Amino acid sequence: MALVSSIEKGIVIDHIKAGQGTRILRYLNIDTSKYTIGFIMNASSKRRGTKDLIKVADVTDIDLTALGLIDPNATVNIIENHTVARKIKLELPKRVVNIIRCRNPRCVTSVEPNINHIFHLIDADKREYRCEYCDDIVSTREEFK
Repeated sequence: MALVSSIEKGIVIDHIKAGQGTRILRYLNIDTSKYTIGFIMNASSKRRGTKDLIKVADVTDIDLTALGLIDPNATVNIIENHTVARKIKLELPKRVVNIIRCRNPRCVTSVEPNINHIFHLIDADKREYRCEYCDDIVSTREEFK
């Protein structure tokens, strides 16, 4: 079994649904030549059975909006001096910009490439969002399984 050492300063994203860690790493778009990253897939978890885990040294300022959309059950630990300074429980964001794409061909976002795709949460249980421009409904439950 490989051992991933503790980090002095950075973030640890824990309790990620198994298989979603790669999606989160892609979203974070962290320069891997600049930062040390630890990524564990399918680790044992009492709460979930299996989970993914991401450790990023020397990075503490990340956008939690998309992380909450990808996996609202994940937790983010801010590490300072080798200890957890803050623990952040993710949740579904109320508003998302340029993370979900509107699929309505008549929506202005389909015609104008520089317009932001803006969605508002309308049903947390179903994970449904409404497009700000055309009112089309998108379920993120399937998109972020």
